[in-house]
Amino acid sequence: MAKIEIYTTPTCPYCHAAKSLLNEKGAEFDEITVLDPSLREAMTQRANGRRTVPQIFIDDAHIGGYDDIAALDRRGGLDPLLAQ
Repeated sequence: MAKIEIYTTPTCPYCHAAKSLLNEKGAEFDEITVLDPSLREAMTQRANGRRTVPQIFIDDAHIGGYDDIAALDRRGGLDPLLAQ
């Protein structure tokens, strides 16, 4: 199974939606809460300057935020990534 990391904050509705989508797929993921400024800075560097949450990585590939992963799923591209 793929290694999935998702950077979130507790009150972000898009974070909840992304986690829900991954849960519906039966995917296990590591959640990194970025309330600490150093964690958010690490996320920003890793996500090519993107500061918004969620930021999602599958096998170290940057997928993007919720809109990005939802679009990937609609195109049929998410399931093959999760199955790796």
